[in-house]
Amino acid sequence: MAISGFILIIGAVVLLIWLLTGFKRLRHKFFAMFLIILILFTVISFSVVTKNRGVDLKTAPGVLQAGKLYFSWLGSLFGNVKSITGYATDLDWKSSNSTNGG
Repeated sequence: MAISGFILIIGAVVLLIWLLTGFKRLRHKFFAMFLIILILFTVISFSVVTKNRGVDLKTAPGVLQAGKLYFSWLGSLFGNVKSITGYATDLDWKSSNSTNGG
């Protein structure tokens, strides 16, 4: 009886260690995916914002102009998201099923 309890405890410890390493690996995968998505968003949005603006990225003033343009766009993006979120939270989201008659 004592041996089966000991085996059960060892099995539980092994299972716990396996789960903890799995969660740690999963956390690293989520972080890696977040970084990949962030880098893709930055590259794609930077190229879209500076595409038709005639910015010369081969000179220092052109790079500064592109940076100002991109961060201005990014600031307006966050401002728009803030106003949309504020508008959405001010709406009445309660379901109203009012019928006339009886």
